[in-house]
Amino acid sequence: MKRLAPLAAVVLLLVASSAVRAEDAQPFVTNKDIDLTMILPPPPANDSAETKAELGEVLTLQVTRTPEMEKRAIADAGEDVWRFADVMGPKFSKEALPKFSAFFDRVVATEGAVVDPAKDVWKRPRPHQLSDLVKPAVKLSNSGSWPSGHATVGTMMGIILSDMVPEKRAEIMARAAEYAHNRVVGGIHYPSDVEMGKISGSAIAAVLLSRPDFKTEFEVARSELRSDLGM
Repeated sequence: MKRLAPLAAVVLLLVASSAVRAEDAQPFVTNKDIDLTMILPPPPANDSAETKAELGEVLTLQVTRTPEMEKRAIADAGEDVWRFADVMGPKFSKEALPKFSAFFDRVVATEGAVVDPAKDVWKRPRPHQLSDLVKPAVKLSNSGSWPSGHATVGTMMGIILSDMVPEKRAEIMARAAEYAHNRVVGGIHYPSDVEMGKISGSAIAAVLLSRPDFKTEFEVARSELRSDLGM
């Protein structure tokens, strides 16, 4: 057991340092470059017919979701590109793709840098904040609901990943759509939050794909990924 202790310490150190690197990832752009409040409409009022109808959709899913749907929604609460592993195959792993991983850490950081300020402007209450009947299956969040950050980053990741592996575009984008919808399945977002997230993700991805700095890192990550997958 004593001989295993140094190895365990090294593993813990590597895990910790990896987490720090992800947290410290620098976004490619921020809300100063893409102001979502100038792109998206404001959310519907809390007492509007639309919001009431959406609450009904969330509550219907709450009683009809299967254990498997709930399990997927909980797993998809993580914001990282590795949620696409079920599409990309067994070789798609963080350990095998360090440059790719660092690149997508920046993609995820970009979502927060663009979306979070917009959420703070609109401050749309989450479904569980508006109705005590809503019991989310996923971790609670009290940040603004409009737009969905998960739907935004899922769409961004889907678009960028499918540009790297166009052979799997249909499957990747279908997975991105499921990832986004699972925020409604999990009871933490309204359907319109997700739709606005898809629009946001598409808009951000379009800007990123036109930037020289992004293109440079994209090509490095793409080459590593395709080499690892044998493409």
